[in-house]
Parts: sequence; C-alpha cells; structure tokens
Amino acid sequence: MIKKNLEEYKGTAIYAQQVDGKLSPIALELLGKARALANDLDDKTVTAVLIGYQVGGLVDELAAYGADKVVVIDDPELKDYRTEPYTQALAGYINEFKPEIVLVGATAIGRDLGPRTSARVQTGLTADCTQLEIGDFPLTPVPGKEQKHKQLLMTRPAFGGNTIATIACPNNRPQMATVRPGVMQKITPIDGAKAEVINWKAPLEKNNCYVEIEEVVKEVSSVADIGEAKILVSGGRGVGSAENFKLLDDLAEVLGGVVSCSRAVVDNGWKPKELQVGQTGKTVRPHVYFAIGISGAIQHVAGMEDSDIIIAINKDENAPIFDVADYGIVGDLNKIVPQLTEKLKAAIAAKK
Repeated sequence: MIKKNLEEYKGTAIYAQQVDGKLSPIALELLGKARALANDLDDKTVTAVLIGYQVGGLVDELAAYGADKVVVIDDPELKDYRTEPYTQALAGYINEFKPEIVLVGATAIGRDLGPRTSARVQTGLTADCTQLEIGDFPLTPVPGKEQKHKQLLMTRPAFGGNTIATIACPNNRPQMATVRPGVMQKITPIDGAKAEVINWKAPLEKNNCYVEIEEVVKEVSSVADIGEAKILVSGGRGVGSAENFKLLDDLAEVLGGVVSCSRAVVDNGWKPKELQVGQTGKTVRPHVYFAIGISGAIQHVAGMEDSDIIIAINKDENAPIFDVADYGIVGDLNKIVPQLTEKLKAAIAAKK
C-alpha cells in the first residue's frame, strides 16, 4: 500500500461518461451532486473528467451544468469504451491531479470502470450509492476515537435492501463512490457558463489486458426508457397476470405515460427487466408515479420514493406502499383502474 499524504487531495471530480460523443444523463446528475458537496468543503472546485476521442465539443455543456474545470483526456485509443485504457486514463488523472472525491455513475460502464480504478489507485469504493453528503465520521463521537470532519458519507442499501448502510473512507484518498442513475438531480443549466479546460495526455500503455473491438452492433431498443418518463404507471404482483397489464397500458396511454413494474413482475416473466423499478432495477423520479398492485417492499420503494406525487392502488389497506404514497385507494384494481381511465378520458375530452 502506497503511503499517501491526504492533505494533497483537494476538490471534487466526476467521471463525465459519454457514449458516441454524447454525454450520458448520469454525468449531469453527478455534476449537480458534486456542486452541492463542494459547497461544504474547503476546496469548492468541481472538475469533470472527460475521456474519449474528439470529445472537446462537450466542454460547454459540462460547464453549464456546474463544472468549474474540465480535464479532457482525448486519444484515439479511447474512442470506444474498453476497460484497460479507460482505467489507465482515470487512474492516471487521479494520481496526477489528486482529487479528494471521485464520483462515477453506476451504469454498465461505471460499474466496470469504478472498482478497477479504485483498485489501481489503492483506495476504497462504495457502490450503488443512493445518498451522499459531507459530515463527521464516526457519525456520533466514540470515546477514545478521533472524529474526522468533512468526510464523504456514502449511503447505500445493504443486505438485500433490508437495511441502509452509511460508509466513509476517512483514512485514504480519494473517497470514491458509484452513484445510481436517476437518484441525484441536475442543476438548472447556466447560460454562457465557461469552465477552465485542461487538455491532459494520459499515460496509456498497451498490455495484455487490452482488448480489440472487432465490431460494434447497435440494437435499437423497443422498450421505453422509464428513467426519462414524467408519468409512470407501475404494476406489481397484484396485477395478477401479463394479460392484465392491459389495464395499466390503457391508463398510461390516456395520461401520456409509460408502464413500469416491480421485480416480482419481471421474475414472473410478465415484463422485461428494462421496465423494473427498485433497488435491483432503475431508480426513477417522475412527476407522477402510480403504484398499482405493489405491496411496497423496501427494495421497490428505494427506487421510486423521490417521485413528486405517488398514487397507490391496493386491496390491502395495510400495504407498506401507503406509507410513502401521497394518495391511496384501497380496493380492487380490476374495478378501479378502468373507472379511473374512463374518468380521465372524459376529463381530457371535455378540455379539448
């Protein structure tokens, strides 16, 4: 283990994921959270680390969403994501610039890149975080133990979602976390914002871990992106069958929304994994979330509790979903949902 001078590590950095020259939404979400965290630190600088090939055109967008600096690591070897060169690039940045905090999106790319980078720079990483804040660690003073201040407190579900763990990395730097998409909020973009641009050449070295990409095959998904939907009509085991989801499809169509589901629905083969909301699915934050026939297990609630308005329909008046719902209807969804759909259709028609 390399002995580090923790005082040398300053500022907050995010990995600005891009694919095919377009920023992933998680990059902008991380900038919003990094901006909030930096306000509680001595060094309030937020840096976006942009890795790829011919990606300099994305700098202004990163500046608009909160980046003070953008470190551009541009190289033909980085055109497409590959584990080894990207790990060398991000680890090289950390070793050279020494950020105190590094945030990576818990996407397919981030879940591959984050842990490998943390191992390469010999620090810890907390995966799949749902909350980040600056505070003291230990959280409460312990006699005979130093309480360190201004630490990154990383919160994530643990033990299958049955408890919540808050983790810190007080004795090493950087403090690293992967963050679930959809959990953090972007800031309102700032028109005309500019960032300091640092074009940095990463020390890339080909080795036997490099892979060669023979062909890239892109498949256009026919499944809606529930993470971007403003209205979600979500069904659980209580819907009863794949065929009965037609009731939810009709309601979603009237509202201009998208159908989603709980894990039990995916496990039963009624809906594809891409539509699953929850700890092992996607985290969503729509304006309106209908929870229909969903009991409200903590694993599901963790993925939708930050929705603006939650409307629950369940025949069990003691279902835990009612604890987080803004509006609740106790009754048979087979009767309630069609009536609701017809009422909404009539209301919309009357306004036209």
